[in-house]
Amino acid sequence: MRKITIGVMGPGENAIASDLENAYKLGQLIAAQGWILLTGGRNVGVMDAASKGAKAAGGLTVGILPTKNLEAVSEAVDIAIVTDMGNARNNINVLSCDAIVACGMGAGTASEVALALKNGKSVVLLTHTQESIQFFTSLCQERIFVADNVETAIALVKAILRKSV
Repeated sequence: MRKITIGVMGPGENAIASDLENAYKLGQLIAAQGWILLTGGRNVGVMDAASKGAKAAGGLTVGILPTKNLEAVSEAVDIAIVTDMGNARNNINVLSCDAIVACGMGAGTASEVALALKNGKSVVLLTHTQESIQFFTSLCQERIFVADNVETAIALVKAILRKSV
């Protein structure tokens, strides 16, 4: 039976402290559900924090790397997929997930949310930037869900997964 894969996307170098805290908790709760965590795989920002949270809870982590440089992979990534595709790997990230949580917002995260919507995927926005929420809900109200905390984000992911079965 295929395992459920949940993507956590968010800023790398520009992640703020609340994004990192939320990402770590998301990783823990994703692992606690028995889901696989998929991130951008690097050792910075949201992707690193989420991977560390999942590993701390005994979860399986996958990282889709933008480069061929394995020195930049998070120590908490179990399976590193090397693409050498730069930002084009963002499409692989979203297509490989059953649901996506955008934890914080940056240009790369925005591209992943947009690609997810273009591909019919549902996205939970765990961000406090009203501009991001307004923009993405204006594009696709039926597949954007907004959470103000990690527990709500996980509850929304569960609802998304129930709909897709």
